[in-house]
Amino acid sequence: MLEEQHVIKLASMPMPFGKYAGETLIDLPETYLIWFANKGFPEGELGQLLGLCLEIKTQGVDGVVQGLKHRINNQQKI
Repeated sequence: MLEEQHVIKLASMPMPFGKYAGETLIDLPETYLIWFANKGFPEGELGQLLGLCLEIKTQGVDGVVQGLKHRINNQQKI
């Protein structure tokens, strides 16, 4: 189930490891997420968020999360 806290984490949480370490989860390329899906997502919350991110991207609604990311980034600059 899509919950507000998950969307906020997708918009603000950095990838903790790998080729895209430091990139915000919503900014991860869809091809990378598909690769993870084929290999198996990590255990726990990170794996759940990566799966949700892939679903959001394949449905074409990642712009909503991108908008939230920009709002979060603008608030942190204040």
